[in-house]
Amino acid sequence: MWWFSDPVVRLRDGEWTVRALSGAASVKVYRCPGCDHEIRPGTPHVVVWQSERVDDRRHWHRGCWERRCRASRPRPDQAG
Repeated sequence: MWWFSDPVVRLRDGEWTVRALSGAASVKVYRCPGCDHEIRPGTPHVVVWQSERVDDRRHWHRGCWERRCRASRPRPDQAG
């Protein structure tokens, strides 16, 4: 079996590991920090954390996380 590492997204406030969860893997209710609404069991979503702060991981609606990424992209002089 092959294992792939979770993708890392670089934003202005650091690097974030992003893990996609399928609806089948989602069995609890979580609260999305992007919209403050519940993520119900069975709802596909993402889990996000900074590498040095894995205990602070948060569950986000995919759309809420994507909006945050668009708003927090590094400036061109910070890219790379």
